[in-house]
Amino acid sequence: MTRQATSVLIMGGSGQAGAGTAALLRRWYPELELTIAGRDIERARRVAESLGGANAVTIDITRADLGLPADVAYSAVIAALWDDHLHGLGFAARHGVPYLSLSSGLLDIAPEVVAGSGRASAAPILLASHYLAGIVVLATLAVAAEFDRVERIGIAAALDDSDIGGPAGIADLERWSAVTTAGLIRRDGVFTWVSGDDARADVRVGDGVVLAGQSIPILDVPSLALATGAPNVRFDLAVGESAGRRRGAGASLEVVIDVEGTDFSGAAARVRRTLAHPDGQRPLTALGIALGVERLLGLRGAAVPPGVHLPEALIDPAYALERMAHSGATFEETAA
Repeated sequence: MTRQATSVLIMGGSGQAGAGTAALLRRWYPELELTIAGRDIERARRVAESLGGANAVTIDITRADLGLPADVAYSAVIAALWDDHLHGLGFAARHGVPYLSLSSGLLDIAPEVVAGSGRASAAPILLASHYLAGIVVLATLAVAAEFDRVERIGIAAALDDSDIGGPAGIADLERWSAVTTAGLIRRDGVFTWVSGDDARADVRVGDGVVLAGQSIPILDVPSLALATGAPNVRFDLAVGESAGRRRGAGASLEVVIDVEGTDFSGAAARVRRTLAHPDGQRPLTALGIALGVERLLGLRGAAVPPGVHLPEALIDPAYALERMAHSGATFEETAA
């Protein structure tokens, strides 16, 4: 008989995103059971021991059963790595428990959507392959709520070149860049691929330095376009030395969110805010995942029904902003 499922299985739980998520969940919910899963059992054990009250297991993502005993079940499966065989998703579906992924990206998402839709009645699936696992989408929606009509959304993110992530994160970027260097935007209501000069962009960070960036193919673009109705949406990313490192501190993160439209009086309006974190992208990526897990487990808000979901459909932007502030992030007005 399968034992009662109570622990959250975090695939890749000893990596940067997985370990950061586990630490947040432990802080928010000290009694929540966590299982740190990875290929290196000693590394997984070190993370589990640092959390206190967590388990460590080895998994094999090339096997349908993940290499786990047949009598073991979990309360949720979190893929904090690329679930390239979709065995994590299948494992979650067979056990009827929620599943969250963040490494498929826009270019790899089709098999995941098809697999999830084919098992849509089994359990909720949260696709969080957005920038910072949905945090930028949620912050932008908080800004968009100040508008009656949104005409344009521009996102410009600056990522430190020493803050790309661990081996899994680097592999994700290499995989996506091997497929295309084009970016996806929404222009006059049409989703459009751009390349060359049309894809290039300057990204100005808080200390005035301009980094060379470009439009990227990312789920944030369709998510924001369809959530707000904005006919023009673009996401540009620059990778280089961050303002934090230029100050002699650690790698920092900046994301400029620029929204234009009409306010509730009918007047033209523009709001420009910068989301920043002195410790780079890792704390906010972990936060995005943790917010999703919190909802999937029913720890906050109504129960999530079976089916395929996105962060903006499940997580309240205002609440997300509160959590961002608690994480050490700032979200402040920026001069146009």
